[in-house]
Amino acid sequence: MQEPRQEDSKVEVTGFEAQYYDTLMNLITLGWYPAFIRRAIADLELREGERILDLGAGTGRNALLMREHIGSAGEVLGLEIGEEMQAQFRRKTAGYPNLRLEEHRIDEPLPQEYAGRFDRVFISFVLQGFVQEKRNAIIANAARALRPGGTFAVLDYNNFDVDRAPAWVRFAIRRVECPLAEDFIRRDTREMLARHGFGDFRQTEYLKGHIRLLQGKNGGE
Repeated sequence: MQEPRQEDSKVEVTGFEAQYYDTLMNLITLGWYPAFIRRAIADLELREGERILDLGAGTGRNALLMREHIGSAGEVLGLEIGEEMQAQFRRKTAGYPNLRLEEHRIDEPLPQEYAGRFDRVFISFVLQGFVQEKRNAIIANAARALRPGGTFAVLDYNNFDVDRAPAWVRFAIRRVECPLAEDFIRRDTREMLARHGFGDFRQTEYLKGHIRLLQGKNGGE
């Protein structure tokens, strides 16, 4: 395979696709995505009052779902750089003061005040869209932002042999997805996280095991 380049990534969505992102996701997945993401958020097993850092927060759909579990005593801080995405996040969450958004790249050092502040860090179908060097920077940011024992949750593709996957999976990965996705799938995500001090992993699988929610404890064994 050709070495992946960050400039080939599709993770930073702009224009028409960004303006109608949620609608397009619903249409492309034939209505499967809304129920899936609701189930995945439920599988986080969030608790009332928890503080969550949402990396690549997008339109705010995930933040609103998380609020159903953490209540008004909790907090979701989303990080997002896309202008269209930010506008949607702020519009959708305007009635909830505990859902906030800041413009900041997730692959660059985060503000010092984030250190040890959060119970959870969540990232959904974003980590795959970076080259490995930047993935490591994002994971390191998550580790620093979490309190000891806090959880980093990665909702993304599982690790599997793309060449042996069903034809529809190969088509999605190689013709529809971000060009960096296959590189991500071929790597060991648990090992990536373990190198940054995460452990006590818990995994929930979806779509016949091709997608998973991987959760690791900060400082876990």
